[in-house]
Amino acid sequence: MREFGFELALCAALEREGHLVSRQLGGHVHGRRILDTVLVHPSDEFEHRAAITPERIPSAAIEADVGPGRARYWKDAFDCHPDRAERAVELASERGFFERERRGGRTYVRQTARYPDWVAGITAIENKPDLDRPGDLQTQLRTDVSLGLADRVVLATADYVTRAHLNRIPEAVGVWRFDPDSGDREVVRGATDLPTAKAGIELLERKPLRADVRVVSAVEKARARRRLAERAYAKGWRSFDYPPCAQCSPDDDGLPHCAWKGRPVRASEECGPDCRGHEEADAPAVNAEVLRAERTPWDPDPDGRQRRQSGLDRFG
Repeated sequence: MREFGFELALCAALEREGHLVSRQLGGHVHGRRILDTVLVHPSDEFEHRAAITPERIPSAAIEADVGPGRARYWKDAFDCHPDRAERAVELASERGFFERERRGGRTYVRQTARYPDWVAGITAIENKPDLDRPGDLQTQLRTDVSLGLADRVVLATADYVTRAHLNRIPEAVGVWRFDPDSGDREVVRGATDLPTAKAGIELLERKPLRADVRVVSAVEKARARRRLAERAYAKGWRSFDYPPCAQCSPDDDGLPHCAWKGRPVRASEECGPDCRGHEEADAPAVNAEVLRAERTPWDPDPDGRQRRQSGLDRFG
């Protein structure tokens, strides 16, 4: 199975266990690192986060000096570029985290609910079904460990894992052997908890005889972790397109299985008239929100906590 299908099968298996799963998310602060799969482990306050919105709450709105008490003039509440602040107010209001009111021609905002400490931990998973083609695996995993943005880092593979394989990756990285056909997962080595509350070292660029790195403070990491968790919560993992082909027959997990190829396919790369098995048809209709809501604590339609003010709708 190709890496795309392996990744989707792993996401589906983890979701069936009730995990909040997402994929292809930025796991960096100043550099450039895309995490294959992300698990967000909810805390006891998760239900308070789920009650606000199924969408991402903007970081600028969370970090603004705005609470659920007295409303504040929006320009005084943000410590960032005015354009970013204005966009954050718009999104936070649309998504039910802020409510707005007008006084003397000015817009004032307050939170509809306190932003909860809803994340108990984050696991970052690097998917490499074939260890004989590792690519830049060692550098990627060393970057994840030295930065310490996620609480745990795991390598998932379909291969038999040898002692030589284990010796080539950082000791803190956990290793899972996963069978995408059966969904069975074996923990070959447990992951070590990383010091997420301390400063980390981020690799920015590797050159011959030189590596450019940057120290990332604990405060910067905390903000980046919150952004990562919010994006994971909103995005989920079914962010792919289904091919408009009669051969595509999604399974119970919503994987875009191709009957002609005998595996899940990435529509943007493998499907279309150039494929010999292509039979033009409407793309399959899969309700990803329903599937996700049935299997995880994510709520696609929360009641929300927006307090309706007299005349508020005039300023939406």
